[in-house]
Amino acid sequence: MEKVKITIAGVPYIIATDNNPEYTVNLAKEIEEKINLIMSAGGFVSPTQATVLALLEYADEAKKLSESSENMKHQLKEYLADAAQAKSERDMLRRELAKLKKNGNGEF
Repeated sequence: MEKVKITIAGVPYIIATDNNPEYTVNLAKEIEEKINLIMSAGGFVSPTQATVLALLEYADEAKKLSESSENMKHQLKEYLADAAQAKSERDMLRRELAKLKKNGNGEF
């Protein structure tokens, strides 16, 4: 675990992370930029309010991505089940075809 110095909303922090320090610094910069963008959008917004608004935006995005991921997992499971069913039907038809060829009931 490494300690990394970051600054968010003008406040310095030293945090311990298992992530690459560069990743953590870049993440903090992204958050700092989001907070600054909110604060410069007009009207008076304190750093704390801007931080809360940024947090809500990131939480919303994370929740939507998580739901989207769950939907994709569900669809993938359905596709795999459909593929398994199709393979089973294919195998059954191959066996039936082989029987027909063996019995001479089919012209192939």
